[in-house]
This record gives sequence, structure tokens and C-alpha cells, in this order.
Amino acid sequence: MRQIRVTPPGSLEKYGRMSKRGRYLETMERIVPWGELQALIEPHCPRAGRGRQPVGLSMMLRVYFLQP
Repeated sequence: MRQIRVTPPGSLEKYGRMSKRGRYLETMERIVPWGELQALIEPHCPRAGRGRQPVGLSMMLRVYFLQP
């Protein structure tokens, strides 16, 4: 049997404190020009073909840049 929710979903998140990691990720989203950086690197990225599929560029950039 499921427990009945008294509050609507998403209403409690606005009162919680943001973690250090959350603040860090939010700051990096504002600072780094992801679109410009991706447009600069995209011509040099490997293309999908035979064999293993390459990792998406946006995912790869965020992994390299957002390592704390």
C-alpha cells in the first residue's frame, strides 16, 4: 500500500538548503559558455562510424570541466 502525500510534489525542495556540490554546478553553468565551447571543439571530434560510438561532446565537456 502506498503512503498518501499531504504536500504537492516539488513543494518541499524550495525550502531545503543547496549543497556545496549544487552551488558549484550552478555556478559553472553560469560561468562556462557551453555553446561557444562546443562549437569550437565540434569540428575536431570523432564521428560515429564502425566500432564503438563516441561519447557525446556536451557530456564529455561537462565531465572534464566539472570535476571538483
